[in-house]
Amino acid sequence: MRVELDVPKCVASGQCVMAAPDVFDQREDDGVAILLAERPGEELRGEVEEAVAICPAAAIRLVES
Repeated sequence: MRVELDVPKCVASGQCVMAAPDVFDQREDDGVAILLAERPGEELRGEVEEAVAICPAAAIRLVES
């Protein structure tokens, strides 16, 4: 799986960081999400799927590859 983050759509809510802290972080200056792992391990699938589902801006996408 591959994670895509549409940074311009991000509203800096931090929901992704709470759901999947090994995959997402936030920039210090404005809180916009940062993708830490574009291809996280399968063991993180549940966390990533949760982050996708709860992102208020729909800025995260999970691509099967």
